[in-house]
Amino acid sequence: MNFARMTGVFMIKKYIFGKPFDTEAVFANIPECNDALPYFEVDATEGLKFTLKLGKEDAVYGLGEASRGINKRGYVYDSFCSDDPNHTEATRSLYGAHSFLIIENSGKPFGVFFDCPSKITFDIGFTRKDYLEVSTQNPDINVYIIEGDSHYSITESFRKAIGRSYIPPMWAFGYTQSRWSYMDKDTVREVVRKHKEANLPLDAVYLDIDYMESYKDFTVNEDTFGDLEAFAKEMKEQNIRLVPIIDAGVKIEKGYDIYEEGVDNGYFCTDKDGNPFEACVWPGMTHFPDFLNPEARRWFGLKYKFLTDKGIEGFWNDMNEPAIFFSRKSVTDTEKKIREYAKEELTLDGFNDLKHFLSSRQNNMEDYESFYHNTPQGRYRHIDLHNLYGYNMTRSASEALSEIEPDKRILLFSRASYIGMHRYGGIWTGDNHAWWSHILNEIRVLPSLNMCGFLYIGADIGGFGCDTSRDLMLRWLSLGIFTPLMRNHSALGTRLQECYRFEDTEDFRHILELRYRLIPYLYSEYMKAALEDKMLFKPLAFEYPDDEIARHTEDQLLVGNEIMIAPVYTQNAIGRYVYLPEDMTAIRMSGGEITEKPYVKGHHFIEIPENEVVFFIRKGKCIPFAESAKNTSEIDFTSLSLLGDGNEYLLYTDDGIGKDFDNPSNRKILKK
Repeated sequence: MNFARMTGVFMIKKYIFGKPFDTEAVFANIPECNDALPYFEVDATEGLKFTLKLGKEDAVYGLGEASRGINKRGYVYDSFCSDDPNHTEATRSLYGAHSFLIIENSGKPFGVFFDCPSKITFDIGFTRKDYLEVSTQNPDINVYIIEGDSHYSITESFRKAIGRSYIPPMWAFGYTQSRWSYMDKDTVREVVRKHKEANLPLDAVYLDIDYMESYKDFTVNEDTFGDLEAFAKEMKEQNIRLVPIIDAGVKIEKGYDIYEEGVDNGYFCTDKDGNPFEACVWPGMTHFPDFLNPEARRWFGLKYKFLTDKGIEGFWNDMNEPAIFFSRKSVTDTEKKIREYAKEELTLDGFNDLKHFLSSRQNNMEDYESFYHNTPQGRYRHIDLHNLYGYNMTRSASEALSEIEPDKRILLFSRASYIGMHRYGGIWTGDNHAWWSHILNEIRVLPSLNMCGFLYIGADIGGFGCDTSRDLMLRWLSLGIFTPLMRNHSALGTRLQECYRFEDTEDFRHILELRYRLIPYLYSEYMKAALEDKMLFKPLAFEYPDDEIARHTEDQLLVGNEIMIAPVYTQNAIGRYVYLPEDMTAIRMSGGEITEKPYVKGHHFIEIPENEVVFFIRKGKCIPFAESAKNTSEIDFTSLSLLGDGNEYLLYTDDGIGKDFDNPSNRKILKK
């Protein structure tokens, strides 16, 4: 499809600088435009710098998975996939690299995608408050300008150009439980049993790295998870799926077939001399599959069959920025540094210098500069293609799984990503903490990721690191019931945070049951967003561009076309202020009971006890609402009620497994 022309209300033009690497992020065939790049001044003195003067009220949206607000103006961001679980407002790069922006240019928005797989820095009114400066280290880049008459039309045209978003199986919309790690089958059985005893809904349990033998991909620890096929069958008979992790690093070990095949066929990334690059991750010293090599990509992807043959129907790809604990060279440099300091008295400055040096060894830029990829476009240093690694690992799995299970949807999501990966899987927003600020960050990142095509998204509910609290878990669940991926996940050494471990477990049950009652709506809106290249999560600024208060409200979101959410994200709060940009009906879940109350447009303080959930339905609209269920397989789509003051709703529903997405019979109108 050729998008370099007016189609309805949008247009996309492609501008080429130097000799860019083809990331395959853009799916559509868009020819080069030979006109001068509009909007920006371009400086090619060092790398490339694109500069745009911003009007006083111009907002800048996008960048997918990034810190701070929905409007990105006022800070500096790096597009560089980074493993940083301790991220705060000061963090400049997170796990994904999504260099798409919508910029309001004196009131008229346009979109821009900087398609470059190496680091890009976005200084958005930080150094100079009225200027946007985009700097690349690499002078080779494709720049796409997307024009339209609204934020929505720009997003839609960009989404059409980058291809349809990944669609998971319906069971993946259920509540799921994870932990680093459930150490054996009996522990998993206990988790499932205790959910059932507490009447807590559940659809899947995740297996972190300890299910493997010595952390080796596509192996199973026979002492703790022996006969995984029978165990997966046992779980599925209870409507529970097992979802194992797959890491990027392959352990260096003689006799390990993945290692030996990779070495024999040249499927691993290499150092400057052409030898397989070595670095330490969970298994110890590892090699990294060269996912930029199509042969290596297919080889690794087909290895997932080892687990699908055992009845596994979902995977999460991790450590694929790629995360590096240290390399061979890093060990040598560290030893040298310590010996230097040992020769003389250590001063405070020297101690701080040494401490900084040691902390910099993990995910070190020198390591990223020291290994190479063999691609169809030539041999490249990893640092120049860094942002494509996690994307192509997940592409590897997705393409192979489509071959292994051609008629079946498999759950697949990743930690690292780049625009284009949204076609192959979803993402979780990386390792987070049991911090109230990370709930707010999740609220703000959801629409930005949707803009970039990522629809199947969610955070580690309750926080991965640190000890969660009961009230934080309840508040996070109250947001999580609206995200497609709803996973409770926590780290080794932290407080156990399965919902049944907290007092008054019925409070958790009521929230989880509400999630299942909302699944017909959430699934329907997700599918319509995926099939029509639209957003599931929308900033109020996009829907109400002429409402000045809505434009500056960043802790409330529209979910689909009917719902607005205003989550509580502060400790000990008894409620929160909510701005209604139009008349709405408040839906309150209290003690498992649902009530409706109309509110007029304007400011309201809404009391929301920690064990209650309140969301809003827009005037004249309604949503489908199911009876409570303990599993997605139990949801009755044939007897749905309608909440809200509207009279009808367009429902999308299918078998939740197959790929006949565009069948007209999947859509039907529900009426009161």
